[in-house]
Amino acid sequence: MRSLPHQFAISLVIGLCSCSLLDGDSGGKGVSDTAVGVPPSLDRPPLMRLGESRVAAASLEVIQACEKRLGLAAEDVQLAHPTNFGERKVRDSWGRVLQVKPMVIVLHETVISEPQALGLFQTNHPDDDQQVSYHMLIGRDGRRVRIVPDQKRAYGSGMSAFGDITMRDRPGSVGSINNIALHLSLVTPSDGRGDSHGHSGYTNAQYKSLAEQVLLWQATFGIPITRLTTHAAVDRSRSRYDPRSFRWDRFDPHYNHAAELCGLNQFNNEQAGP
Repeated sequence: MRSLPHQFAISLVIGLCSCSLLDGDSGGKGVSDTAVGVPPSLDRPPLMRLGESRVAAASLEVIQACEKRLGLAAEDVQLAHPTNFGERKVRDSWGRVLQVKPMVIVLHETVISEPQALGLFQTNHPDDDQQVSYHMLIGRDGRRVRIVPDQKRAYGSGMSAFGDITMRDRPGSVGSINNIALHLSLVTPSDGRGDSHGHSGYTNAQYKSLAEQVLLWQATFGIPITRLTTHAAVDRSRSRYDPRSFRWDRFDPHYNHAAELCGLNQFNNEQAGP
């Protein structure tokens, strides 16, 4: 995501610091995503690429049947302003082909309240350093709130890498995994809207919806469980550690149940990575 000016963070009275949702890559509106006519530079090293997983995406019929078995309510669509997301970039400014398929799922938290987060996403941010978004929020009541379409690039993790994999798309930009990431954020409880190291945690409804959405994304794009991670794990700015107070032992039972119910246990194989 994009870092907001200090005075804006103060105006929200949210005490944002290293746990903040406000961080991201520089999108760069002055450089074509496709870099037409730009030959690959001979002195540029080859790009590191995340290998294809050993699990294939499920069919649309299987995914729809899974949604029905889970009894999912429709997404609450609250799309971000177009300045706060973009296309997944096909090439960098040196002409090298970039990976565009979603391959990693990153968990976040909002730090601010749901209305504040939605207002932030839906505000016109013409300046790169203010642009911010996730693909989806999970409300305190478990609602799935759609912010950015899956096929688009959300600005969720700025200076970031998954293992050694990162993408720097133009001179002056930082390495980021946004091009291959799906970003999902839990709405923070009221006692966590600041810079404390922890809070009272997330609701059972949030863990349930989170687990079900993760499974749907895995089935849609062929993403193994080994590529489910956190903002804290992928951050390379050494300033992000969300989602704070996240409990994998509360996530796992919901995930295991959903995978079993939908017959999608292949995505729950810890050996499914490349």
